[in-house]
Amino acid sequence: MKAILSNYRQAPRKTALISELIRGKSVKEARAILSKLIKRGALPMSKLLESAVANAKNNDKISNTDDLIVSTYVNKGKVLKRWRPRAMGRAFPIHKHTSHIVIELKEKK
Repeated sequence: MKAILSNYRQAPRKTALISELIRGKSVKEARAILSKLIKRGALPMSKLLESAVANAKNNDKISNTDDLIVSTYVNKGKVLKRWRPRAMGRAFPIHKHTSHIVIELKEKK
């Protein structure tokens, strides 16, 4: 019961802050936290959570998904390199970081 979002255009450091808030919580609690959160990564993270729940229902035939425990982590993705023109013909690099977000659902023990 896993869902993966690859190459999300936000730095992993910022995305990991959201991930830490829902780690270890139940699906019901994680939905409540993500719906109230005012951060840019909260909406894609909530969509990814719903995708993981749908995977659990469809692939693993689990009916009560609210009791599942959320396990999540964020990895560093590709870095897009851009250039900013500067004075006297120079150019400075701009690094646009991406993240890989993984949400796994596990049953309570």
